[in-house]
Amino acid sequence: MSNDQPTSGQPPEDDPFLKKPHEPPPSSGSPYDSAPPPPPPYDPGPFGGGGPYGGVDPLAGMPPLAEPGKRILARLIDFLIISIPLYLISLPWGGAVEMSDNNGSGNGNGNGVGDVFSQTYSGHQLLWSLIGLVVYVAYDTYFTHKDGRTLGKRLLKLRVAMLNDGRVPDTGASFLRAVVLWLPALLCCPCLWWLINIVLMFTDKPYRQGLQDKAAKTVVVQIN
Repeated sequence: MSNDQPTSGQPPEDDPFLKKPHEPPPSSGSPYDSAPPPPPPYDPGPFGGGGPYGGVDPLAGMPPLAEPGKRILARLIDFLIISIPLYLISLPWGGAVEMSDNNGSGNGNGNGVGDVFSQTYSGHQLLWSLIGLVVYVAYDTYFTHKDGRTLGKRLLKLRVAMLNDGRVPDTGASFLRAVVLWLPALLCCPCLWWLINIVLMFTDKPYRQGLQDKAAKTVVVQIN
């Protein structure tokens, strides 16, 4: 028998299948030696290689930002998808929007600013505004968390994405975005709220974020 075979029953040290313990690379003493290496940066995006404060742009490598006109149209589609069925459901209870009092029980001829305000924020209207708020927030939260696209955004090939990495927003971010968007719009100051958001879509640099995007740290992008 050859003397080249090991006699101890253990594999030779040069056995290519021998598992050796992992040895970490030598440390230079830096507190960052144990940290995992940073992920490779995205390819240059629509703003080049740097963000507004230097470094890698969070949008680099992602689809281009959505055009404001398409965002407005997508929001209008979503609004109609919910508001029309909601109004039809409310008809047996007098409609979601109360009209002027025509039986003379109101003050004056019903055309004054005070009459409009009192009827707009009556108990009946407030109830339907709260119902609408729940429906709109649930709708936006569900579809944004599902794949970043409400039905309106799907039709216009838009998507909500997280600003830092482009992923679909999680439930918390989707819910926060929906609440910030719809709570003031339905219960407080709708005209002013929509005006502010529309202006921000055109003027906010560099990400065209509405107030709901700033709160949830999201952006809206164009997809194919």
